[in-house]
Amino acid sequence: MSETPVKQQNTAAFYGQAVASFVVALAAVGLGILRLDASSWVRGFLAIAVLYLTTSAFTLAKVVRDRQEAGQIVSRVDQARLEKLLAEHDPFHKL
Repeated sequence: MSETPVKQQNTAAFYGQAVASFVVALAAVGLGILRLDASSWVRGFLAIAVLYLTTSAFTLAKVVRDRQEAGQIVSRVDQARLEKLLAEHDPFHKL
């Protein structure tokens, strides 16, 4: 009656592709900022903006993941309580 959910894990290839994609994108933006025909103040501002955007994206991903994991834990606790109640219930026991 109890089904344990299958824990999904990413493959090494998927992880490597995600990391490589991130590195390529960050390097491309960095190179674009360096080669930009603008003053150093403008390039510095853009570099700080890219760093801020990157850290914000990591924070958002962590918050979304934490919220999803918290929901799964609550669901598992509720499921365990229901299974306990059903296991303790005896329909033939006289009141």
